[in-house]
Amino acid sequence: MKLSNFVALTGFLALSEAIPSSRPNFLFVFTDDQDLTMNSVDYMPHVASRIRDQGIDFTNHFVTTALCCPSRVSLWTGRQAHNTNVTDVSPPYGGYPKFVSQGFNEDWFPLWMQNAGYNTYYVGKLFNSHSTSTYNNPFVQGFNGSDFLLDPFTYSYWNSSYQRNHEPPKSYAGHYTTDVTEEKALGFLDDAFEDNERPFFLTVAPIAPHFDQEPNRASGTPPQAPIPAPRHAHLFPDARVPRVPSFNPLNQAGPSWIKDLKHQNQSVVEYEDFFYRQRLRALQGVDEMVDKLLNRLERSGQLNNTYVIYSSDNGFHIGHHRLPPGKCTSYDEDIRVPFFVRGPRVTPGQTDSQVTTHIDFAPTIFEILGLPLRSDFDGTPMRIVRNSSSVPHEHVTVEYWGSAVLEGNYANLVPGNGHRMPNNTYKSARLVSEERNLFYAVWCTGDHELYDLNTDPYQVNNIYTTAKQSFKNRLDALLLVLKSCAGSTCIKPWNELHPDGSVQSLSDALDPGYDDFYARVPKVEYEVCEDGYLISAEGPQWDDVSAGLWNGQALYDLRF
Repeated sequence: MKLSNFVALTGFLALSEAIPSSRPNFLFVFTDDQDLTMNSVDYMPHVASRIRDQGIDFTNHFVTTALCCPSRVSLWTGRQAHNTNVTDVSPPYGGYPKFVSQGFNEDWFPLWMQNAGYNTYYVGKLFNSHSTSTYNNPFVQGFNGSDFLLDPFTYSYWNSSYQRNHEPPKSYAGHYTTDVTEEKALGFLDDAFEDNERPFFLTVAPIAPHFDQEPNRASGTPPQAPIPAPRHAHLFPDARVPRVPSFNPLNQAGPSWIKDLKHQNQSVVEYEDFFYRQRLRALQGVDEMVDKLLNRLERSGQLNNTYVIYSSDNGFHIGHHRLPPGKCTSYDEDIRVPFFVRGPRVTPGQTDSQVTTHIDFAPTIFEILGLPLRSDFDGTPMRIVRNSSSVPHEHVTVEYWGSAVLEGNYANLVPGNGHRMPNNTYKSARLVSEERNLFYAVWCTGDHELYDLNTDPYQVNNIYTTAKQSFKNRLDALLLVLKSCAGSTCIKPWNELHPDGSVQSLSDALDPGYDDFYARVPKVEYEVCEDGYLISAEGPQWDDVSAGLWNGQALYDLRF
């Protein structure tokens, strides 16, 4: 028996003894590219009132890679992208074929849930490059029922193609894709209710508010704005991108290719406002779907025994830092996403500002069910159950490889490779605590970013060149550990730097007595910009440093 299966099985046996037979169900609604910082949830009354306000709003929830496929794989495995090595949306570095070749189709979340006694269902988008030519090579494992959107039709609002269970793909041309997803999701709920012995985990993954891209669009044509259902096309005529300081700033302080972006003219800004309205309109179908799913749960008598979770695979920017619509950066617009949970014994109206990430998702479900956490989890449970084993931490590891995706009609105004910008490879750390609110990044081009979000919440004033070197040394050493961390090291990185446990946060590390030590720690840097996670390009690795192999000198001796 595989170790992972044994862990899951023994966890299930423990669960059977510890939890009543009425184990909870789960409904997970997982949108595509939904922002938090542009207030999209404020335009979704059912999501706001029936999920967020009826449970916990995790206000500092982050993704660890601001791109859909790597982010989704991290969520479903509980591992950072540098540990999954699924870092892009298509081969050779990402997509469904990479997910399969990495062995995850035989060892991932839905299989763990089935081993724990759950029926599992999925409808909507799974991964990019899960297509009409790859869907059965092999079939996705782990679901009692599934109906997947398939490329090249995934992002077509009116010409989608779905693939149910092991059946051939079926075209839904002429049908609005969110409504199709809704109908299929309600059908899976009915299927789940028929089994009185096993609880269910249903994931509903609509494409909204992702851009629209017809499969017959000419090669090189940038993606277009989302398309709402006709019943929503007239809504929010006066809505526009919030005019925060990071929106089309007069002074640009970004790194690498971002620093060369031109100030946007009025035509571009007006288009971006249109793009924003289309996103809000496209989300109305999702909001209606949430209402209907919860109504169905309520009529079945299962709503109070169901955890309802709402989130997105990554955030989104429109005009921020002069960027055309898209994601792929490590600015807050792209890495902060909604994460709401309502469910059994969850008190309504809560907010939790503890730092949480998508790699905490699987550990959280395990804790809710009383399952032992896997040793390869890079995350820690979110505080949902009483007496949670959650390990509080102030940091998020955000990483990216390859090209940035530029969307919309004016993406071609950005100098570069059309709607893709190369050398968007970086490592970064986001820190949120009572004392500090920071962002630090190192790019493959050698550029650095440092923002103090307590005084500069929109990340428009890069203070890297003026910050004290001793302060930067601490941040860089932390990032050196995080960029290749695994398991508990990802949650307790300071223990690697200070094995005696004397340092547990950046504030502890700022003791002047450590100045010499941190000055000597090798700096984060790249050998070369690569489109995927290749160790040869990644520069110094913490394992080598901590083993005393860097420059032949024992790092331990440098502490004294």
